[in-house]
Amino acid sequence: MLLHPRHFPLLITGLFLTGCVQQFTIRTVAGIVDEYGFATLNEESDLPIAEQAIGSNLKLMEIFLKGDPRNPDLTMLLSMGYTSYALGFVEDESTERARVLYLRGRDFGLRRLKENSAFNAGFTGDLDAFRGALEELPHEYLPAVFWTAMGWGSYINMTLTDPNALADIPRVETMMEYVRDQDSTYYYGGAYLFLGSLYGSRARILGGDPEKAKWNFERCLSVNKGDFYLTQVYYAQSYAVQTQNRQLFEELLTKVENASLDVLPEARLPNAIAQRKAKLLLARIDELF
Repeated sequence: MLLHPRHFPLLITGLFLTGCVQQFTIRTVAGIVDEYGFATLNEESDLPIAEQAIGSNLKLMEIFLKGDPRNPDLTMLLSMGYTSYALGFVEDESTERARVLYLRGRDFGLRRLKENSAFNAGFTGDLDAFRGALEELPHEYLPAVFWTAMGWGSYINMTLTDPNALADIPRVETMMEYVRDQDSTYYYGGAYLFLGSLYGSRARILGGDPEKAKWNFERCLSVNKGDFYLTQVYYAQSYAVQTQNRQLFEELLTKVENASLDVLPEARLPNAIAQRKAKLLLARIDELF
């Protein structure tokens, strides 16, 4: 049956409303996941449950993003999700796969940041222009800066033989310095943790600095009171190994391995991941020292 021309406005209105309802539904779900989903997953101590849940939900969020490409909650969740998933469940098993996922985390974070016209304009400039673009960002973008830098920096840390990757270190360092200066307590002192790992995981000839690494790790521990166990894990993995301090390595990781997951209920998952990483590192102690 052919539609009469007078029905066209009704059809167009119906299609518009369908699109609006779809977008409203996606934004409602994304808001709920943003407010409650990430927190709920962080409270999970069973690693297989968390791994399966995060993996499947990442693809679901990407499907939602297809329907609402400019949704800031979804781009942020995907940046956090891919970076966290790579760190927690992939990097200890497959370096190549972890690199790919870290880049996804970086790229979703950049997608969020580039919604800001000043940042987008300064992103391709020199380091001073890049720093200036960061400083103009409203505070609401701070999580995006943190998780973008986490994904980007973690990728670089696993690609230290690539000169192109190493060339991006100053930008990543600048991003984390921005987070540190804006809110040093964000994600349990995460900027200090990142900077400590950045300085502690590289030889001096590649820009490493054990003294700066130690200072940042100690600052991070003062922020989270030692209750966010990834701090000790990366302290041991980077600084202790780089300085060949076997005693510190053993002390930090043994403490993590024997600690309670209930000391910080809202971070049971990252702490459970830290305990698994501590066990893996302790098993390699004779290889590392």
